[in-house]
Amino acid sequence: MTDTQRVLVTGATGYIGGRLVPLLLADGRTVRVLVRSPEKLNDVPWRNDVEIVQGDLSDAESVENAFQDVDTVYFLVHSMASGKGFAAQEENIANIVASAAEKAGVKRIVYLGGLHPNEGELSPHMASRTAVGEILLNGAVPAVVFQAGVVIGSGSASFEMIRHLTETLPVMPAPSWVRRKIEPIAVRDVLHYLVRAVDLPEGMNRTFDIGSGDVLEYADIMNGYAAVAGLPKRRIYALPIPAPKLAGLWVALVTPIPLAMSRPLVESLQHDAVTKERDINDYIPAPEGGLTNYHDAVTRALGKEARNEVETTWASASSAADLASEPLPSDPDWAGQTVYVDQRRRGSTVDPAHIWQVIEGIGGKNGWYSLPMAWAIRGVLDKTVGGAGLTRGRRNPSTLLTGDVVDWWRVELLERGTLLRLRAEMRVPGKAWLELRVDPDGEGSVYSQRAIYFPRGLLGRLYWWLIYPFHGLIFPSMAKNITRQAARMAEADAA
Repeated sequence: MTDTQRVLVTGATGYIGGRLVPLLLADGRTVRVLVRSPEKLNDVPWRNDVEIVQGDLSDAESVENAFQDVDTVYFLVHSMASGKGFAAQEENIANIVASAAEKAGVKRIVYLGGLHPNEGELSPHMASRTAVGEILLNGAVPAVVFQAGVVIGSGSASFEMIRHLTETLPVMPAPSWVRRKIEPIAVRDVLHYLVRAVDLPEGMNRTFDIGSGDVLEYADIMNGYAAVAGLPKRRIYALPIPAPKLAGLWVALVTPIPLAMSRPLVESLQHDAVTKERDINDYIPAPEGGLTNYHDAVTRALGKEARNEVETTWASASSAADLASEPLPSDPDWAGQTVYVDQRRRGSTVDPAHIWQVIEGIGGKNGWYSLPMAWAIRGVLDKTVGGAGLTRGRRNPSTLLTGDVVDWWRVELLERGTLLRLRAEMRVPGKAWLELRVDPDGEGSVYSQRAIYFPRGLLGRLYWWLIYPFHGLIFPSMAKNITRQAARMAEADAA
């Protein structure tokens, strides 16, 4: 295979895909990406270096068109967060990808699956990933299926689960799966194998187990994190019951991972995830300096977070709410929708740049500038019904990109310096947005804030009027405190 070959990446807005694309470009590949929402790539630094094709992996025609003149397809999409029925959805998409690749003359498909035992009943999540791998391997186009365990990297779902469980629970009565054997792998090593997959011999059609070589119990993984993070050793007591559903709910409540993801992730821990062969060493040399051990992988991940260098997070990929929600209809007619609006305006003597600094930094550790306890309670309630909650935080504390997650919101529109539109991903009977805007006004500025809600049915209307009294407390103080914070920043800069 030559350095000039064209590769196509699916899942380019996700955790792995978003990091793989720039590495492929640096390796001299011509890259095409297939995405449902191209606007989510508006702010990534490599946007102008790739060919962007809009399409849906469930649409066979659009997939086949996107695969034309492509040598290698990276299939990096999972539907776990979409809830019930994700296995059937994933298998359907895998069949479409395999068929489209054959018709388009693709030479290879590369897929990232999971480590699993050869015998015994697999969890639904792991069984689905295994089934997808088998569909690709049984297709007409040769496939390389990498099988990895827990991926350790800044922003990965597995790492966030480990981090929050360890930091939140100094004493943990835990299900029996904390004694399962896990072989983690650093995200940088996963990406190394993915990039080098194009160099494998033509026609190769098989799985490869990949891992760090460190085989640990899940309890050791948590205490390994505690050691790197400077925390006391955690007291973890394994109970003689697996309790995957209860544990999944508990993980959803104490970590940023939503229930739709936490349950399948916990269920996957019911069995060991250890490499059974290391044949990849015969074809792809280890990264420079060797594979990353678990201690160093955690150190790197925490270092990237401390330096605000997190490129992508597990929440970068589209959620179920994202897949079902259309962009906000245009003003002023709202496309015939029933709509409720809460709008606030507040003048300020500070320049727009300082107010924008507060707007772009909203959420996460900076909070929402009004009644933090009320926001926290609403976040917990949202988590208990399977929503995103407020614990997802932000990728970067001061800078946003289109498609970024901000707690239970997602950045839908970003006009830097002027407008931030957030689309809600909490559980509500309807669709909701929050717009924050700043405009110049003489020597000062005007801050505008607009909450927009499209109710669904009677329940949606009742929901709006039930929470309306709280809006009267939250939104005015939010506008006041944002402009006050901007004034404090202006004073600090002038000092």
